[in-house]
Amino acid sequence: MEDIKCKMKNEKRVFSLKEICDYLGIECSEDKKITGLNTLVDANEEEISFLENKKYEKYLKNTKAAAVLIRKEDISKLPKGVIPLITDNPYLKLALLTKLFSKSPWEDGGYQINSSAKIDPSVRIAKGVRVGKNVTIMPNVVIGPYVEIDEGSIIYPNVTIYRDTKIGKNVTIHAGSVIGSDGFGYAHTSDGKHIKIYHLGKVIIEDEVEIGANTTIDRAVFGKTIIKKGSKIDNLVQIGHNCEIGEYSILVSQVGLSGSSKLGRNVVMGGQSATAGHLEIAPFTTIAARGGVTKSIKTPGVYSGFPLMPHKLWLKLQAKLSKLLKS
Repeated sequence: MEDIKCKMKNEKRVFSLKEICDYLGIECSEDKKITGLNTLVDANEEEISFLENKKYEKYLKNTKAAAVLIRKEDISKLPKGVIPLITDNPYLKLALLTKLFSKSPWEDGGYQINSSAKIDPSVRIAKGVRVGKNVTIMPNVVIGPYVEIDEGSIIYPNVTIYRDTKIGKNVTIHAGSVIGSDGFGYAHTSDGKHIKIYHLGKVIIEDEVEIGANTTIDRAVFGKTIIKKGSKIDNLVQIGHNCEIGEYSILVSQVGLSGSSKLGRNVVMGGQSATAGHLEIAPFTTIAARGGVTKSIKTPGVYSGFPLMPHKLWLKLQAKLSKLLKS
C-alpha cells in the first residue's frame, strides 16, 4: 500500500495518573503520564492494568504496567515500581476508565484512495482511511477512522467497518456484515447496574479471508481480534472480542464464539456450534453441528454434542439412547 501523502495521525489519549485517580475516586500519592490500558502481560510503563481474577495473579510478578487496579490484600504481589491503585472492585473501575480512553467513532479529514479502486459515491469514508489497489467498495458501506483495506479486496453493500480495523489483500466481506463493533462486556455495580466496557482494541483480518453476509466480528477490549490468512466464515456468524481464528479455518452459519476463544489452524466448526470464552481448540479439530465447547481441546479430532465428546462416542451414545426408547 502506498504511503499517505497528507498528514493523518491516530493520536493516543494522554492523562496524568493524578487525573485518572481523581476521575475514579482513588487515592494515589504518585504521578506519571498514562497513555492507555492493557492486560498485565502486555501493559507497558505508560499503561494501567488490573487484577480481578485470581487465575491471572501469575502475571503480576512480571508486569511492566505503570499502575495496577488491585485489591488491598494483593498489593504485596506487585513488582517494585508498579503503583497500586487500591479498590474493592478493580473490574468496575476498569470499566469506568475505558470510557476515558475511548476514541471518537467518527472523524472527518484526509484519507488515501488508490486511483485503481472502485468506490460507489454513496460510501462514507472517515479520516485516516487507506484503500489500496483494485479494491471494490459497493453502495452504502461505512468505513470508520484509520481503517486500512489492502489491494484486491471486495466490500459488498451495507457493510460497516469500525475504526482501526485492518483488512488484508484479497479479502471478501459480504453484505450487511459489521466489523469492529464493541464486544458484549459490562461490569456490575453492587445495586445491579451494568457499566459498559468500551473496547479499545482493533480487528485484523489477514489475506484471502472471506466473510459471509450479516456476520459480526467484535473488536478487542485491548490488543486485537484476529482472523488469520485463508479462513472462510459463513453467513450469520458471531465472533466475540479478542478471538483468534487460525489459518484456513472454516466457521459455518450461526457459529458463536465467546470472547478470547483461540482456534488453531484448520479448525472446522459446524452450524450452530459454539464456544465458551477463554479456551483453545487444537489445530485440525472439527466441531460437529450444534457442538458446545466448554473447555479447551488439546487433542485434534472430531467432536460432537453437549457436553462435547469425541464424535464416535457420541454416535454410540445416540444408538444406546435409541435402543432404550424402543425397549
